[in-house]
Formats: sequence, C-alpha cells, structure tokens
Amino acid sequence: MQDVYYRPQDYNQGMMDLFADNLKPGRTAMDLVTQVMLDWGLPLSLKIEETTLAGKTIYKVAANSLYCCFDAGINEAFAKEVAKEQPLRIVFRDSSFANDTAKENVKQLLKQLSPDTEMRVI
Repeated sequence: MQDVYYRPQDYNQGMMDLFADNLKPGRTAMDLVTQVMLDWGLPLSLKIEETTLAGKTIYKVAANSLYCCFDAGINEAFAKEVAKEQPLRIVFRDSSFANDTAKENVKQLLKQLSPDTEMRVI
C-alpha cells in the first residue's frame, strides 16, 4: 500500500485523482497476494496456484483457503462463478469494481451464494 501522509488543507477537489489507487506503483499481483497472506496470518509456505476463472486471473492459496483477484471488471457474473467454488476468503482491489454499487452487489451475491466466504477489498 502507498504511504499516505498529507494534510487535507493542502489539496482541493480537482486533485482527487491523485488518490485513486492506494497501491504503490510497480507492485505485481504476487506482491499483493503475499501481503494479503501476511495480513491474514497465513504462512507464506502455502501453495499458490494461478488460474483463470470467467476470463479473470485468480490466485488460489491452499486450494480454497484464499482467492485473490486483482483484475478490472469484477461484476455479478464473475461473483456467481467464484461462489460455485466456495472459497473461504476472497480479496479484490477497490479499483476492480466499476463503482461502489457494483462492489456491494458482488458482496451481497457472495453472501447469498457462498455464505462462508469472507470478502475483503484492498
């Protein structure tokens, strides 16, 4: 994640695009997977498998223990495909969603179709 040190009075509404992405430039998807694993207290020795589901790249950690998808265009159709696999946890980038409504729709759909799946957005 980016180190963010700023004072609100130093910025105006026209500068909000500066804060559109909360990840440090140059970070790879595997960098993000590693950080998510550390945040969740998962050992880095767990097997990570890269696969494709509904046209999006998914990183599966320890089978269905953790799914990470950082691709753009996350929507309800993709959530339905993920829900079929019943992962324990799933993580997306905030910028993967078109807007907050799309993010909430995916969250609610996962709750309905895969109630044991915990969803986080970074």
